[in-house]
Amino acid sequence: MTQPTAPIRLVIVDDQAMLRGALAALLELEADLTVVGTAGSGSEAADVVAETAPDVCLMDIQMPDIDGIEATRLVRERSPHTRVLIVTTFARPGYLRAALDAGASGFVVKDAPAEQLADAVRRVHSGLRVVDPTLAEASLFEGTNPLSEREREVLRLAADGRSAGTIAAEMFLSAGTVRNNLSAAIGKVGAANRVQAARLAQEKGWI
Repeated sequence: MTQPTAPIRLVIVDDQAMLRGALAALLELEADLTVVGTAGSGSEAADVVAETAPDVCLMDIQMPDIDGIEATRLVRERSPHTRVLIVTTFARPGYLRAALDAGASGFVVKDAPAEQLADAVRRVHSGLRVVDPTLAEASLFEGTNPLSEREREVLRLAADGRSAGTIAAEMFLSAGTVRNNLSAAIGKVGAANRVQAARLAQEKGWI
């Protein structure tokens, strides 16, 4: 007699408790899926995954402490056999590339039908890579992130309205270095000023 296949064990990571609960409830309706843990932040995700050793971790991108990209790296370090499926509202090409570079096996948007999400979990668990087709096409045309790590950080801080002096103090850099990095970032993004550069970079998922 054929032995029943063990269900795919999941951890769901999202900073919105209602959404975590909704995703868990939807996926638990599938006979071959079971939720063994949830987390409300990127740092908590690594601990929960280390404790539960799930097959697949469903990961949000934007969270209050560390983002889903860095959390994906931590999860893969703590539990190498766990595959990460990014599930996010922010369908941005830059996020896709960064997530895959961090070790994610898939990237889907939150408005996908429940059946499609469940299928994505199964495919990722089987070793396949799953990427939202529209986002994959956009990623091909957008190209890679042109910003250096320092330029990304400077632009990220500038997006919140910080002055060059304030950014310099926070990053332990000279004001001149900060201005040079802002200028380089503005040029690479093709913007008129740092506010526009930050907005464009955010829209593309580069910061």
